[in-house]
Amino acid sequence: MTKFDFPARLCKVFAAHMMKYISKALLTALILAVIPLPRLAQAATSPDSGQVALAVARWLEQAHYSRKKLDDEMSAKLLTTYLEALDYNKLYFTRQDVDEFTKKYATGLDDAIFRGDLSPAHEIFARFKERVEARVASNKKLAEKKWNFSGADSVELNRQKAPWPNNLAEADKLWSQRVEAELLQENLNEFKPRPPEQTVIKRYDQALRNVREMEADDVVNTFLSALAQAYDPHSEYLSPSEMDNFNISMKLSLVGVGAVLRNDDGFAKVMEVVPGGPADRDGRLKENDRIAAVAQGDGEFEDVVDMKLDKVVEKIRGKKGSVVRLQVIPGDAADPSKRHVVEITRDEVKLKDSEAKAEVLDVQGPNGKTTRIGWITLPSFYANMSGGGPSKSTTEDVAALLGRLKQEGIEGLVMDLRKDGGGSLEEAINLTGLFIPKGPVVQAKDPNGKITVSSDTNPGIAFTGPMVVVMNRLSASASEIFAAALQDYGRAVIVGDERSFGKGTVQTVLDIGKVMPFFSLGAADAGALKLTIQKFYRVRGGSTQLNGVESDIVFPSRTDNAEIGEGSLKNRLEYDEVAPQKLAEWPSPLFLQELRANSKARVAADPEFAYVSQDMKRLLERIAENKLSLNEKSRRKELAQDKARKEERQKERAQRGPLVSAQVWQLTLDDVRTKREKLESVAYERDREKHYIDDPDEAAEEKKDGPKPPEPDPVRNETLRVIEDLITLTSQNKTASVGGN
Repeated sequence: MTKFDFPARLCKVFAAHMMKYISKALLTALILAVIPLPRLAQAATSPDSGQVALAVARWLEQAHYSRKKLDDEMSAKLLTTYLEALDYNKLYFTRQDVDEFTKKYATGLDDAIFRGDLSPAHEIFARFKERVEARVASNKKLAEKKWNFSGADSVELNRQKAPWPNNLAEADKLWSQRVEAELLQENLNEFKPRPPEQTVIKRYDQALRNVREMEADDVVNTFLSALAQAYDPHSEYLSPSEMDNFNISMKLSLVGVGAVLRNDDGFAKVMEVVPGGPADRDGRLKENDRIAAVAQGDGEFEDVVDMKLDKVVEKIRGKKGSVVRLQVIPGDAADPSKRHVVEITRDEVKLKDSEAKAEVLDVQGPNGKTTRIGWITLPSFYANMSGGGPSKSTTEDVAALLGRLKQEGIEGLVMDLRKDGGGSLEEAINLTGLFIPKGPVVQAKDPNGKITVSSDTNPGIAFTGPMVVVMNRLSASASEIFAAALQDYGRAVIVGDERSFGKGTVQTVLDIGKVMPFFSLGAADAGALKLTIQKFYRVRGGSTQLNGVESDIVFPSRTDNAEIGEGSLKNRLEYDEVAPQKLAEWPSPLFLQELRANSKARVAADPEFAYVSQDMKRLLERIAENKLSLNEKSRRKELAQDKARKEERQKERAQRGPLVSAQVWQLTLDDVRTKREKLESVAYERDREKHYIDDPDEAAEEKKDGPKPPEPDPVRNETLRVIEDLITLTSQNKTASVGGN
C-alpha cells in the first residue's frame, strides 16, 4: 500500500458551523494512506442516509486505530461533538437545551445509528435553527440601538471552553455584548462600505441564510463528521462534494489565490499561504489573517463574515488573470477593527512553485571570516501521486540540489522545514537516507499492535557535512518523521520553536459506497470516510504524536504557541512508546552544550528576538485574558500605541542596519537541469518576511516615499549563526583528532 502524508489543510473545504478544532493557526497536517478507490457511476437516487451512517459506524468500530466500540460512552462524546459542531462558541444553545438532549440521547445515539435512524440529528438541528432565527431577529434590533461605547464592559473573545448559558436571559446578555463589540469593531474600521449597523445587520441576515440553506444532507454530513471526529480529530466524513474538493486539492490544479481557508468564529481564516502561489508571491496575505469582505476587480465589497466557507471560497476563486480584492483583518492586529485591502491576481498554483529550492550563502561572521552555507527550503514532501506523467520526487530533487551545492563548496547545510505540513511518507524515509547510513527511519503500529519498521536500505550518503534542521509548530507529519530520525541518529541539530506540530497518525480514505450493500440506492454518492488507522513512532521508540519533535535549540517565535498543534485538538490520540530500534549513531558530535550557550547569548542581545518576545507576551496575555474592551476610547488608544510601536521599530531597524551580512545566490531545480554555470545573485533581504501594508496611510506613504524595508527574519539569522558555530566546532574537533593521532 502506497502511503502519502498530505496536509489536512488541503483535504477539505469545511461546511459552515463545522467544529473548529484548532483555535490558532496552524497548521494542521495529516499523514494519509491513500487507497485508490474508483467511483461508481452516479446513481439516479440519493443514498439512504441511514445506510450511510451505519456503514460509517461499522468502519469506525472495525478499522479505526483505537478499535473503540460505538457504545454509550462514544454516544455521549458524539452528542457533545455534534452540539459544538453546530454552536462552536456556545451562544445559541442554552444549558437547558443541552440538558434536554443529554437526557434523551447521551446513551442512545449509538443505538439510533445502528437502526439507521438519524432523526436525533435532525431534531437537534431543528432546535439550533430555531435558536438562530430567534437570535438573529433580536440581534438586528440590538444593532439598530444607539451605543456610545463609553462603558467599562468587555466581551469574551473565545467561548469554546466556556459553559453553555444557563438560560435565554443569560444568552441575551452575552449576545448584547457581542453585538456591541461588532458595532464598535465596524465603527473603528477604516474601511466602511456602509454604516456599521447596516454591516452588522447584513452579517446576521447572511448567518440566518446559511442555516436556512442547510438541507437534510448537510445536516447528515455535519452529524457524520462529528461521529468520525468523536474518535479523533483527523478522522472525518467527506460528502461527495467535499470529496471532489479533496481530489482537486490533491492535484494542486485549482486556479485561485493560493490560500487555504477555514471557518473561524464566522470568518474565513487563512490557515496557510500556499508556497509559490499568487498570495505568497504578493506577500501581503498572512497566516491567521481573517477575510471580512471580498470584491471582484473594482466591484463593491461583499461582506463574507458568517458566510458559508464554501461560498467564500467560490467568491475568491475565479478565472486565471482576473483580480480579486480581499478586506483583511491582520492576524497579528491588536484590534480586530484594524483592516487592510489585499488585491491579488488569480493564477494557477503549480507544483513547481512548491518544489525544493536552495541558496548558497556566504555569511560573514563577527570575526570577519566568511562561511559558505547551503540552505534548502522544502515546502512539502511531494511525489508523483497519480503514477502517470513525469517522475516527481522530493528525494531526487534534494539530491540534485545537494550535488550542485557541493560543487559550490558549501561547508554546512540547513534544511528549512518551517510550515512544511508533510507529504509523501516514502519521500520522508528516502530523504532521510540521503543523510544517514542505512538503517531504520520510522516505526508504525496498527490497531492490532503490530509494529512495522520502515528503513533506508541505501548505504550511500549524499552529504556528510554539518547539518541543521529548522522547524516550527507548523511543521508536521513527514517533516517530523524526517527531523526525528536525524535527531535520533545524532545527525543534525534541530532548531526553531519549542516543538513541532505533533501529528503522528496515518489515515486512509475509504469510499463508503464500496462497503454498502450492492443494491443500495445511491451508493455511488455515499461519500468517503477518512479514517485513522496507524500511529508513527521514532526509531528510539517515542511517538511523534502529540509531543512532536522537540528542538535542540529553541528560538523565540511568533508561531511558538501552545494553541497551535496536536495538543490543541479535541479527542486527539495520546502519546505512547514502543520498543526502540538498534541504530548506528553518527560519528561526529553535535556540540549541543556549546551551541546552546552561544545561541542563548546571541538571542538575548538580538533586538528582533526582543520584539518577537514582546509581541508573544502581549498575545499570550490577550489569550489568557480572553476579553476585549467595549470602550471606544480605550480601543483607539491601543490602536495608536500599536502604530507607534511599529513606527519605532522601523526607525530602529533603519538606524542599525542588517544584523547578518551575507551574499546570496539562488539555486533552483531549473538551474540544476540546465547546468547553469553562474547562479543568480540576490539580496539577503529577499528572504526576510515579506512586508505588507496594513492601513491606507502607510499605503499612501509608501507610494510617495517608496517601499519600506521588510521585517527581518530573526529565526533565519540565528539559524545561520548556529550552523556557523557547528562548522567551526566540527572543524576544530577534526583538527584535534588528527593532531592526537
